[in-house]
Amino acid sequence: MKKRNRIIYWIATVWLALGMVSTGIVQLIQMEEEVQMMEHLGYPVYLLTILGIWKMLGTVAILIPKFPLVKEWAYAGFFFAMSGAVCSHLAVGDEPITLFGPLLLVALTVISWYFRPEERKTIAVARKAITK
Repeated sequence: MKKRNRIIYWIATVWLALGMVSTGIVQLIQMEEEVQMMEHLGYPVYLLTILGIWKMLGTVAILIPKFPLVKEWAYAGFFFAMSGAVCSHLAVGDEPITLFGPLLLVALTVISWYFRPEERKTIAVARKAITK
């Protein structure tokens, strides 16, 4: 059971990291399609830089060992950013296909968070502190 959970965790986490890094790069370099999408959604273009930086930092946070509280914040940030993207596309009446990427990243975020190893959970740190 533990081995299966670790495999699920790492598959979801690697795909999540790849998705966040690739979309973060696209946002940081402000590809024309991304600029047009932000304008279409009604957001300022400078938000691309903020989202790109957050995605890069969040990816580092979920991949490095230790720092479970920082990981929790990164997972929460990924969840809010991607669910916000879904809501934004729905609000402007975009085609359902535009929901695929953000929904996939929401799913990978939840799966990675749920199956993360015990030592990557904040509860494990709390238990360790209590038992000392």
